[in-house]
Amino acid sequence: MVLARGLILMLLAAGCTTAMPQSLDEETLARQRERMVAEQLRARDIRSRPVLEAMGRVPRHLFIPAEGRASAYADHALPIGFGQTISQPYIVAFMTEALEVTREHRVLEIGTGSGYQAAILAELAGEVFSIEIVEPLATRAKGVLEELGYTNVRVRAGNGYAGWPEEAPFDRIIVTAAPEAIPPALVDQLKPDGLLAIPVGVGEQTLRIMRKTRSGMSLLRTLPVRFVPMTGKPN
Repeated sequence: MVLARGLILMLLAAGCTTAMPQSLDEETLARQRERMVAEQLRARDIRSRPVLEAMGRVPRHLFIPAEGRASAYADHALPIGFGQTISQPYIVAFMTEALEVTREHRVLEIGTGSGYQAAILAELAGEVFSIEIVEPLATRAKGVLEELGYTNVRVRAGNGYAGWPEEAPFDRIIVTAAPEAIPPALVDQLKPDGLLAIPVGVGEQTLRIMRKTRSGMSLLRTLPVRFVPMTGKPN
């Protein structure tokens, strides 16, 4: 799905809840977004053209509370309230690229947060199902995604450890908070040959990119990371 420039302008002109502070004009933010893609993603190791294009389209600043939007395209995570963060752009791109998402895929996201990662996934996937344990964040993210016209994303508040069994199985699963161990329900809800991206650990964390095989979960790639801890109750 490609975001229409006119839709964003119309939303801002209408004074929607995600409108930018007046000092941050759209042209300036668009240049910042282009620089983010060039310097933080393409100049590193992000090579997927669909991922780079999606990161260049989605207005990251609209997923961040107004007081933090001046730093929306900076090379680090940002607070979004309730002790949660929006991930560093590079990490969003890295995880998305590793999942090799296409229009044929149904994707489960654990940890909606701001809704930004869900928007990136929605640009690439057929359907996105996103769970957020903090209900006000789920409500806010759902509102932003709807305002931007993403009709292929469903957001609900709930315990991510349980996954979304009534919509399983999924081709891809992405987790944006760190549990101590991989939740068994998520493995169960992943299709054979499906991919999982999940940070694991307490203190020191490792992002694991894994594929589900007949013999279990096969580790493909790792990356040292730091995510907020995954909350909720393991099954």
